[in-house]
Amino acid sequence: MSGTTTAAAPSGRRPPGAGANRWVVLVVLCVSLLLVAVDATVLHVAVPAVTEDLKPGAIELLWIVDIYPLVCASLLILFGTLGDRVGRRRVLLLGYGLFGVASAVAALADTPQVLIAARALLGVGGAMIMPATLSILRQVFPDRRERALAIGIWSAVAAVGAAVGPLLGGFLLEHFWWGSVFLINIPLMLISLPVGRWLLPESTGERNGPWDVVGALMAAGGLFCLVLGVKRLGGGESPLGSTTLLALAVGGGLLVAFVRRQRRRTHPLVDLAMFTRPAFSTSVGCIVLAMLALVGLELIAAQYLQLVLGLSPLETGLRLLPLTIAAMAAGLAGSRLLQRFGPRRMVACGFGLTALAVVALTGMGGDDNAPLLLTGFVLLGFGLETTLFGAYESMLSEAPQTQAGGAAAIGETSYQLGAGIGIALLGSVMNAAYAPGLSSVRGVPAADSAAAGHSLGEAYEVADRLGGGQGEALRSAARDSFVHGLHVTLLVSAGLLLLGALAALRLPRRMDCGGPAGQGEPGIPVPRDGAGLPAKSLR
Repeated sequence: MSGTTTAAAPSGRRPPGAGANRWVVLVVLCVSLLLVAVDATVLHVAVPAVTEDLKPGAIELLWIVDIYPLVCASLLILFGTLGDRVGRRRVLLLGYGLFGVASAVAALADTPQVLIAARALLGVGGAMIMPATLSILRQVFPDRRERALAIGIWSAVAAVGAAVGPLLGGFLLEHFWWGSVFLINIPLMLISLPVGRWLLPESTGERNGPWDVVGALMAAGGLFCLVLGVKRLGGGESPLGSTTLLALAVGGGLLVAFVRRQRRRTHPLVDLAMFTRPAFSTSVGCIVLAMLALVGLELIAAQYLQLVLGLSPLETGLRLLPLTIAAMAAGLAGSRLLQRFGPRRMVACGFGLTALAVVALTGMGGDDNAPLLLTGFVLLGFGLETTLFGAYESMLSEAPQTQAGGAAAIGETSYQLGAGIGIALLGSVMNAAYAPGLSSVRGVPAADSAAAGHSLGEAYEVADRLGGGQGEALRSAARDSFVHGLHVTLLVSAGLLLLGALAALRLPRRMDCGGPAGQGEPGIPVPRDGAGLPAKSLR
């Protein structure tokens, strides 16, 4: 995935990326990224509406939310390397088409199974889109200063997309049914397909040796099975359950076989020797931990705001908005912070600030505390984005120039994998802390208490069916149990974040800007801003 060979432009047509065209290309790429970022979060505020309409079980609900990042993470290496072979624009446009079709299917889904399948197809489309955007952007902005500006805009759009997801989802749910959160993708895809075909340049990477199809499939299958096992644990399944053990064993076995295969090959998909560098492997771990905390907490927070505080979907989106605005501000200030503090202090302090915010949010209870939520979400967003910026920059700086594309694919996979595992892991902690409080509610039949222990939304349905004093007692117990589970989940997250802060101590103390490209520096040449600082895109 390193190196770039640009296809010749048709006769009489201005090459894409020349003159003002490159800024139009940036707009197209930003729209692509916006769609992927929005779709990762737009469903969070719609979870209660989906639960009420489709009546999914606890495992199905986890699949509905988690299948998108899971599939996307599983296929990033496959489609990233395939784009190097057959053309990045070609894979990107195919991803546009699949994303549009899957969005229509998701919007019209009438069963949990159809929605899960549609979300899986969206994950495939996202995996085709994500690796191509940054590769094309780096091609059409050869000047480092312009490229820094372009990547700054690109990363800001990603942060805006994460904020727009819940807000847009909340607005649509105020006026339409939950399927409308997917329909918004279709007009953008209809515009992006012809515009992208006309404007975007075609390019390929180095084609040394055959493309390792078997290796790509092994990586995809291994990641999918591994997270499947974690997801089943997150749904309350026994660790000794046959399906869970099989998924974990198959996933681990495939990944071990993938690693061995890559070490033997002359031209591997990914140079695994990069992981022997402490800064690189530490940065990847920090990305996973940061995303694990962010996405899981966002999902639980959305349910808390709607089901405990009784806020509408739109009000929920507005409450979550400060989190991503703070993240966007941290991303824009990232280069300056990295120059001043260096990767080690920047990432460690980011983790520490996030842990502080998480502990402060344990003050959330059954009553609304708007100032606490605002402060906690702002600190959470700023701390996590600071962590991600420093970790991504360190990871890319440690990668050899010839493995720039492979390093980017690893970063994307870590990002998506952390998001998927976060929902499963924190969801399992939440379920384990929530369910015992409903095992025996006075005056409520045991079967109803057991059903209410599956989720807070299901508890409310059972309470409405029972009515009277029984229903009110069950509703009150469910809310108290959910708040207790939320506090336990926050404390577990704080512990994981502190582990991340300790791990960050292995990162370099100072940022080494290196020399100009092509002078033999060991690190990958990165785009520079006007002050000579590396600029890295974040989501």
